Amino acid sequence: MSLTLPMCSVDFMDTSLSTEEQAVSDRIKELKAQLGDDLLILGHHYQRDSIVMHADFLGDSFMLSQQAASSTAKHIVFCGVHFMAESADILTNDDQTVVLPNMRAGCSMADMATLVEVEGAWTELLAASGLNDPLSRDDPEQPAPQGERYLVPVTYMNSSADLKDFVGRHGGVVCTSSNAQGVLNWAFERAGEGGAVLFFPDQHLGRNTGIAMGIDAEKMPTWTPGIGAMGEIKDSRIILWHGFCSVHKRFTPDQIHTFRAEHPDGIVVVHPECPRETVDLADAYGSTQYIRNFVGELPAGSSIAIGTEINMVARLAREHPDKHIECLDDEICPCSTMYMIHPAYLMDVLERLVKGEKPNQISVPNDVQEGALLALNRMLNILK
Repeated sequence: MSLTLPMCSVDFMDTSLSTEEQAVSDRIKELKAQLGDDLLILGHHYQRDSIVMHADFLGDSFMLSQQAASSTAKHIVFCGVHFMAESADILTNDDQTVVLPNMRAGCSMADMATLVEVEGAWTELLAASGLNDPLSRDDPEQPAPQGERYLVPVTYMNSSADLKDFVGRHGGVVCTSSNAQGVLNWAFERAGEGGAVLFFPDQHLGRNTGIAMGIDAEKMPTWTPGIGAMGEIKDSRIILWHGFCSVHKRFTPDQIHTFRAEHPDGIVVVHPECPRETVDLADAYGSTQYIRNFVGELPAGSSIAIGTEINMVARLAREHPDKHIECLDDEICPCSTMYMIHPAYLMDVLERLVKGEKPNQISVPNDVQEGALLALNRMLNILK
């Protein structure tokens, strides 16, 4: 096993625990036992090992929300970031409590698109494109009638609940990195011939998916609030929001060239949140779960560079000691917001749950849940 260590002062590679850390870990196990079947702890792939070891399920944001929705546990502790816990709350029932161990754990990408910005852009884009709002239709669920053209909103799962609500109310849908192409096909049918999609907040996932579908890059202008469009809005197919992932944008073509110079037979797999030039050079790209499966299926002795968050890369390297696995960027640090979920915070919320409190509860208002659930259910129906 080989792993390139990042040049930053964090302890995520240290699988041993100090005396204090071991005490916290032992207490978490005791509290889990006390709460029993009333508790479900969900851990995202990007969490540190000292959190993952206590998770009942490990997965990407949507997989974990599905686990929450199918669970009968009273308390769901989501070891991820804010938008993930919101989605879990939307998909669970009123008798279940969704808890985020650290309320400061947000997502910089999700914060790049606010409801006020999207509502303002929506009005401007409808006027500039000459397209119609799906709200004007009796049934926006159905494909657009012949000759009618619409602007259909699609939001990545990495967005706030109020944006999912906006999308749902305007005839749109949520997507994940694993189903973006299928979701866009659905949206294009609802947009009609000559219609378009507004895709937010991640421009790179939208662009990479569009190119994979054969859409010309010139037909995918980028929209920046306060500035406007970088490109022609009329006759565009996908209007991309200006957002990005601060981790995945760090992966570059130069890093791929360096890896291949050292490992001529090496394989590169990256996340679709990476810039287009990086994705184009990679051997494969896909969601976090796709990357896990892809690495697992490669033969022993393979040399693999992975373009995604370092905690996940480090974990894959330990899980596959018969393969050389390294992070594409040897200076990358963990996702700073994911890293805010510390075992001490997990222990604290469990202590308070045992006492009958509802600490750090994520509760999406009912009026916001309504549209958000529409958008999420449309995605679920596409997946059937």
